[in-house]
Parts: sequence; C-alpha cells; structure tokens
Amino acid sequence: MASAAQNDFFRLGDALTLFPVIHESADYAQQVRAVILGGHYDCLAVALPPSFEEGVMVGIDRLPEISAVIQREESPESAVNYVPIDPCQGMIMGIRMALQEYTPCHFVDMEVAAYEVSQGSFPDAYALKRIPAEKFMAALLPSIAPPLPESQRAARIRHMAARVQALTAEFENILCLCSVLDWPWLREAIRSRTGEMEPDRLTGTTRHCTVTAKTLFFMLGEMPYITYLHEKSRVELTSDANLSIDGVKELLIETRRRWETEHELTQHHLNPQVLRRYLKYVRNLTLLERRLTPDLYTLAVAAKQIGGDSFAISLVETARNYPYQQDEAGRYDAVAFGVDHAELADGEVVSFKNRLAGEQKGWRTLPLKPQPEVRKQQVWKHLWDPFGQCSWTPEDQKIESFNLHVREQAKALIGEGLARSEKFTSSVKDGIDIRETLRHWYEGEIYVKEIPPSRGSIEVVALIFERQALPEKYAWQQTWYAEHEQESTLCFYATPYLENMIGPGIGEATYGGCFLLFPPRPIPNVWEDGRFAFSRTLEERLLAGALFHSSEPHITVVSPGPPLLRWRQIARRFKKKIIHIPLSRFSLQTVQRLRRFHVLNGKHARSYAAQFIREF
Repeated sequence: MASAAQNDFFRLGDALTLFPVIHESADYAQQVRAVILGGHYDCLAVALPPSFEEGVMVGIDRLPEISAVIQREESPESAVNYVPIDPCQGMIMGIRMALQEYTPCHFVDMEVAAYEVSQGSFPDAYALKRIPAEKFMAALLPSIAPPLPESQRAARIRHMAARVQALTAEFENILCLCSVLDWPWLREAIRSRTGEMEPDRLTGTTRHCTVTAKTLFFMLGEMPYITYLHEKSRVELTSDANLSIDGVKELLIETRRRWETEHELTQHHLNPQVLRRYLKYVRNLTLLERRLTPDLYTLAVAAKQIGGDSFAISLVETARNYPYQQDEAGRYDAVAFGVDHAELADGEVVSFKNRLAGEQKGWRTLPLKPQPEVRKQQVWKHLWDPFGQCSWTPEDQKIESFNLHVREQAKALIGEGLARSEKFTSSVKDGIDIRETLRHWYEGEIYVKEIPPSRGSIEVVALIFERQALPEKYAWQQTWYAEHEQESTLCFYATPYLENMIGPGIGEATYGGCFLLFPPRPIPNVWEDGRFAFSRTLEERLLAGALFHSSEPHITVVSPGPPLLRWRQIARRFKKKIIHIPLSRFSLQTVQRLRRFHVLNGKHARSYAAQFIREF
C-alpha cells in the first residue's frame, strides 16, 4: 500500500497525483498497483494518445494473451509505433487495475505524425522492495535531462499538462501515470500552468495485433517465462511480491526438468548443491553488472559454465516460453518482433518504435551450439558413408585417462586384500590399524598395517552405466580397435549414432556399457562371437568378452550396484575374479561426460568436429 509520505511527494494540489513510471519493469508495475489500491481515485490519466484507447482496452481484455496496438507513421521510411500490451508494464498495469475498479481512463498524450522514442538508463527497480518510491525517484532526478525547447517531447509535455489541468475541473481525485523521463518537467508545467493544448490532428489509424510466441522476448520487458509466472500468480491468487528472485529459481527448476526430458537423463550432476553454486555464481555476475536481479544473458553465461552448452540452451528456450500465448499459425494479424524491427503479417519488414520503452536493449554474444534442425539431420544421415567410422580424439583421451585412474584404484584394492596386521615394534609400516588396535585395546598394544606389493596387474576395465540395459535403446554394439599403442581396444554397446546427427559426418551416441583392453591387441568382435551365446543380456555378453580376453586373473567392473550372482558365475566359468568399484565413487558430472561420445565419418571430420560438438 502507498504510504502517506509517498502520496504527499507525488501529490499536486488536492485533486491530482502525478506518479512516474519506469517502463518494462515488473517490480515497478507492482508499485503502480499498490498506488491504485492504496488510494481512492475517480479518474486515471495515462500518457498515451487517444487514438490508442480502443486497441489498448481490447488488448487488456484479452490478457493473459500478449498483443500489441500498432500505428503506421507518416514518414518516408516504413516506420510503425506501438503500445505493447505487456502485463509487466506499469502503464498497462495501471489501466488494467482502473478497469477492474471501474475507474474511468483518459488518454492525454498528444497525437504525432512520427513518434520520437525517449529511453534512459535506470537503476534496478528491485531496490523498491527496500527503498520507498519517493526516495528512489528523488535519487533519479539529477540524471533526467530536460527536453529541448522546440522538440516534440517538449510539445507533448505541454499538451499533457493542459489535458490534465482540464481533467482537474471535472474530477476530484486524479491519478496521472507518465514516463519517469517526462515526470519532472510535466510536474513543473502543471504547477506553473504553462500547459498548451495542441489542436487535434489526423494520424495513422491504430489496429490491434497478436504477437508470435517465438518473438515475445523482443517485445516484453521481462523474460516471457517470468511474465508467465506473474500472470499465473494472478490467476491462482497467490503473491507475486518476490517473483523477481523466486521466479528465477522456478525458471531454473523448470529448465532442469526440460533438460532431463530432452536428453533422457535419469541421473545427472545438477543436484541441489550444484544449483546452489549456480545461484551464487549468478549473484556475483549480477553484482558485477551493477544490478540486483539477473538478466537472461547472465543466467545463460552461468548455465554454460555450470551445466554446459546443452543446459544453457535449455535455459534460454525455457526463458522465452510463455504458455498462455496461443498458436498464431494462420493468424492474419500476427506480428513477429525483433530489436527495433518487426515483420508484419503480410511479410513487410518495418522499423518499430515502442511508446513504452524502458532501457535501451542491445546484442551480446554468447557462443552456444544448438541442436541442429531435423531437416539437416536427415540430410547428414543420408550422406553418411557406411565404410568410414572413427572416434573423436579428445574423447579418446578422456576415456583413456579415466581407464588409467580406475586401474590404479583396482590395483590398490588387490593389495588391500593381502594386508596383514601385527603389533607395533619399531616401525608403523603402512599405518596404524585402528580396527585391530581397538579390538585389542585391553592389551595396551598398538597394531600396525602392512600392505605387500600387489600381485599381477589389471588389463581389462568394464564400465556398466545402467542395470538391465534395454536392447532396443542400446541397439548399436561394436568393437573398436586401437589406432596407436597408447589407446585401448574398446568393446561397447550404445545408442545408435545415426539417430542423433549433430553435424555433417558427426553422430552422437551414449554408452550403455563398455570394456577397455590395455595394452591393446586385436580380438574377435564380441557381439558376433558364438562362444558367448549363453549370455542373456547385453551386460552379460560384455562381461563374458572381458573375462575371456583378459590375460590377468582379475578384471575391474565399475557398475551402479554390486556384481550380480550371474556375473560371478560367468567369472568362475572363465576362472577369473571380479574387482568391483561402485560407480557412485565418481562424480555424476564425470560419468555423464564420459558416457556421451561422438562418431565421425572418417578422420577428415576431426578437422571441423569441434565446431559442432557441444560441451555437456
């Protein structure tokens, strides 16, 4: 509710309250709503021309569907000015609340043949959560430039002052909403009674148009998804006081859900702890931008750093989603917006001028690799040469590094099985054995541990990422042979790469399971070898091949759970032992990046693959 001090600050005499509006800000739109609900006004005057009145009323009546009221200008170039029917615009919020309260509205701005846009630079309106509006506006006054004496802006201010003065003779308590850039000078013109009403002039007709859903981001002041949350709060009668921050959290949660669905992820690294780190990173980036609430660019930069390109793309797609917007396919009046330009329903491209413009917008670059179009994927699939196939070198290095790390851990586990404890005499050897020391505490002796060197080595490491892998999902089974001595022989089952083409001659697949044989040597294709026909599942056949081809008595199996009884029976069949390492020992982010790999249609594709392969 508006305070008494605020009412006095914006009050002009007994009959008029002149309240400035910062356009394209949901936080400031809430201030306008609080002023209207906190006062008893019998008239609302808004700084818009009368020619827009009918279209604006129709657009507000159609909310939450977003639309615009456009007017073609009398100028040599194709120019159109428009009023966005944006529920997070303070002016639209004021008219909407007035209609709800059955308060008459008057449009008091001057009709012009060619509108001149006025934009400024404003502090983040989120500060109004802590600072009263009168202090906020008082701090802005030194930065607001006066209009030039003979400019259109000066004439409009004089015209609005005269119209508002005329209304004071008819109504007892008027609320006038104007741009914050015009507020000091309109206030001065009303006080000094220097208003001058211009004669009515003929201007271009206005018409009400819908806006294509994909281009809402270029028209709305807030992100479309945040605008949707405000409208959803209005429909469900819940508070929207803190949606500037809570809306970002809801956007993040919805982005993660969408990302999981698009990539068919059952497990991933974006847990609550990682999201907390993400929000902290967003806060720091926002403060560096000298803002209190983040914009889409800041959110996308942080998403790319924390979750990779795919997560950042999902966030951008979610942020521009506005579920209340109906499908505009086939609509004769749909307009596609851009930055300062738009495409009308008939295909004409015109320059657009926003009558409720806030801060000036600009482009900033963030390199992301989006998912290619379905049409391109089909073309790349048909051009694939079935006789050329190889891996991508950075992913080879990644999985070989992981293989080396697992083998070292397995060797340590072999040695731990041979460890023995003895009483301390003169050396602690490999460390104090706490368990044996506590067990013999009554003796008053200290026991130490001795771990002898491990016997043998680890030649085969099997990685099983999912229990009960579905053959229809992991329909591609293959054995790849090493290109050089530092590379392992690789046998795996994975998703078909031709179903997810990401570039010309580049397919993307996901491991269900694999085993690596190092040092490398050629082996028969495990998936066609009749000696493993007893296997019932993909996992069993993979393990059977790993156990059979290992020349060492142990193989290492990394899996989500302990080895099944059937696996141990297969190991006994080949007179080998399984050393199990839980998959949970490794971070989900590491596992997620390890599972995703790319297949190239020949070694020549390695020269350009980095342009299409996304960070995950």
